[in-house]
Amino acid sequence: MGAQTVFVFIGGGFGAITRELLMLLIPQQNGAFPLDIFTANVVASFCLGAAFGLHRAGHVSDEFMLLVGTGFCGGMSTFSSFAYGLLSEAMAPGQAGLAVLYGLSSLTVGYAAIRIGIESGKRLRRA
Repeated sequence: MGAQTVFVFIGGGFGAITRELLMLLIPQQNGAFPLDIFTANVVASFCLGAAFGLHRAGHVSDEFMLLVGTGFCGGMSTFSSFAYGLLSEAMAPGQAGLAVLYGLSSLTVGYAAIRIGIESGKRLRRA
């Protein structure tokens, strides 16, 4: 159990740092689509899908999944920031449509990213 926790801890730290760097690189404006959080969540979804695809195909270890899947992707993506972005958009005057767009596109593109990641991961070692 101890080694598993260390893998998640290390991966989570790097994931959180990556998310923060993305959020600093993608400036956020009040009342605008929260592209910073959206990007972090979509990239994390793709990475998780790729890691899962590699793991499912037997190309990476359980420890890799703990480091990358649970740790890095878990630290990089954030449901709380997604929910906050959705709530802050929904509460802004005249921004209900933007809130719906953000929520639906996050779910749709996140799902697509994880599916593409899974297929990429399964095929990565075949090439």
